[in-house]
Amino acid sequence: MAKVTGIGGVFFKAADIAATRAWYRNHLGIDMGDFGKVFRYADAGKEAFSIFSAFKAETTYLDPSPHGIMINLRVDDLDGLHAQLEAGGVPVERKDEDYGKFAWVIDPNGIKIELWEQIGPAPPA
Repeated sequence: MAKVTGIGGVFFKAADIAATRAWYRNHLGIDMGDFGKVFRYADAGKEAFSIFSAFKAETTYLDPSPHGIMINLRVDDLDGLHAQLEAGGVPVERKDEDYGKFAWVIDPNGIKIELWEQIGPAPPA
């Protein structure tokens, strides 16, 4: 059975990106840079990473969710999980890229969940 293996990232809308990045850097030591903070680790012996990132308040990337947050979950077999979700009646949007396979679902609370199977190494720091 395909399953979630961890957190791939947390993405949220921010009214003031610069102030938000400064707050996380100054108070929590998280330097998000232009594209977010990449946290590196090993997952089942493979190089892995998670991202924490703020988006402009007007982004449409989190649509159709009415919430200002999206959770990215790492998965071990996106093709298998996609089939499981559809068999369970969950609508799935899908897109594969060179660096990973992606699918999006909306949870019962209206939160957009991004499912991600990593392909390739973590991006450079």
